Amino acid sequence: MTRQSVVQNYNHPQPGNTSTLTVDEKIRREVWKNGIQRPKGYTVSYHANPEMEKMHFGPKHPMKPWRLTLTNKIVLAYGMHEAMDLYIPRAATSQELKDFHREDYIEFLQRVTPTDNTWDPESGQYLFNTGDDCPIFDGLYNYCSLYAGASLDAARKLTNLQSDIAINWSGGLHHAKKTEASGFCYINDIVLAILQLLLHHPRVLYIDIDVHHGDGVEQAFWSTDRVMTLSFHKYNRAEFFPGTGALDDTGPLRNDSPGAHHSLNVPLHDGIEDDQYIKLFQDVVRPCVRTYQPTVIVLQCGADSLGGDRLGCFNVNIKAHGACVGFVKKFGLPMLVLGGGGYTARNVAKAWAYETSLCIGAEVHPNLPAHTPYLEHFGNEKTLFPKLDSTNRYENKNSRVYLESVVMGIMEKLRYLQGSPSVQMQHIPPDLGGLRDELEREMFDERVEREEREQSRKKKERRG
Repeated sequence: MTRQSVVQNYNHPQPGNTSTLTVDEKIRREVWKNGIQRPKGYTVSYHANPEMEKMHFGPKHPMKPWRLTLTNKIVLAYGMHEAMDLYIPRAATSQELKDFHREDYIEFLQRVTPTDNTWDPESGQYLFNTGDDCPIFDGLYNYCSLYAGASLDAARKLTNLQSDIAINWSGGLHHAKKTEASGFCYINDIVLAILQLLLHHPRVLYIDIDVHHGDGVEQAFWSTDRVMTLSFHKYNRAEFFPGTGALDDTGPLRNDSPGAHHSLNVPLHDGIEDDQYIKLFQDVVRPCVRTYQPTVIVLQCGADSLGGDRLGCFNVNIKAHGACVGFVKKFGLPMLVLGGGGYTARNVAKAWAYETSLCIGAEVHPNLPAHTPYLEHFGNEKTLFPKLDSTNRYENKNSRVYLESVVMGIMEKLRYLQGSPSVQMQHIPPDLGGLRDELEREMFDERVEREEREQSRKKKERRG
C-alpha cells in the first residue's frame, strides 16, 4: 500500500497578484505608505453612526444615505481612522430637537408612517411640507434623530475641548425650517449644533459651499449678530431651488436690528470653475473672518457643488472643493465640518474622504486602495480625483467682472459692521448628574414608544 504524504503542495486558488494579507494588514500598509499619524497640536474627531447608512428615501429619490457607506469605507481603507477619535453618537432626543423645531412638527415626525401621511386640501400639499421632495419613509424619525444627534455630539466635543475639528458627514441638512421640511431636509442639525456652540462661544461663523442656498440656517439666525451666515451658491430666483440668497439679502433691513448685515450671500451662475471658485472663496472668507472675528467656524461641505452632480451646475473638481476646507482650517479656529447635498454618490464619497484627509493633515495617494469595499461601484474611476469638469460640463457664465463685483459687494456689506459684537458670557455650571439621569429616562421612554409604534404598524400590516 503506497504511503501518501501528509503535507501536500498548496496551490493558491487564484495565483498571481492575489494577496493573502488580511484587511487589517492592508490598512496598516496604507497608513505607513501615506504617512498617516495623529495630528500634532490638535485633535480631530469623526462622528458616524452606521444605522444612518441603512435609510432609504425611495428608489427614484436623489438623496442616497448610502453615500455615507462609501465615504466611511474610503476613509477606513486609507487608514485615516488611525489619526482621529472615532465616535458612534447616540440619537438626539425629542427635547433636543425641540430646542429649535416646534413641538407639533416633532410629534408629527414621530408618529407619521408612509401609509398615513395626511393631505391638507387647504394648502394643496401634505402636512409640514412633506411629499415628493421630503417623502415619508420607514424609519424617518430615527434617521432625523441620528444625523442631528451626530452634529450635536460633534459640537459638544468642540465645546468640551475634546476636539479641535469635529466631522459629521451625515449632517449639514441646511434647508429644514422650524415648522416644516424642505429640500430633502427634515431636521436642521446645523441650527441645533450652532445653538450648542453658542452656549460657550460668543460668535459663530457659518460657511456653506452647497450648490443650494443655506436658507434654513440663515432664516434661523436672521435677527442675531452672534451668528454670521455666509453662503456660496447658484442663484436664480425663478428657476433654481430655493430661489433665495441674492447678494443684497443681508439680514433685517432695519439697521438697528442686531442681525442686520450678518447674513452674507455669494450668488453664482452656472459653470464656475476651479481657479475662480478657490479665489472667490478666499477673497470673501478672509475679510469676513478678519472683520467678524469668530471664535468657532461651522463649515457645510455640500458636494452637489461638484462637477457632474445630478442636481448641480458647477464645474468644480474635488481638489478645488477641498481647498475651501484647507483654507478655513488655516485660521486655526475650532471647526465643525458637516456634509450636506451631493447626489452622485461616488463623487460625494471621494470629496468627503479627501476633505477628511485635509482635516488630519495627511497627503493620501490618489489611487483608491485595492481593498476598498464596493470598489466596483466606482467603475473605471478608481482614483480619488476624477476629472469632474469634463462630465456634463456647463457653460461658464461667471465672468471675471461679475465675480469681482460680487467680492466688492461683500466688502461693502462688511463696512456696515461696527467691529465684532462683544458678548458678556456668564457660565453657570449645570447639575450634570441630574441632567444625565433625566436624559437617560427620556431616552428610555422614547425607545419604548418607538417599539410600541413599530409593533402597532406590524399588526396593521398583518391585518391588511
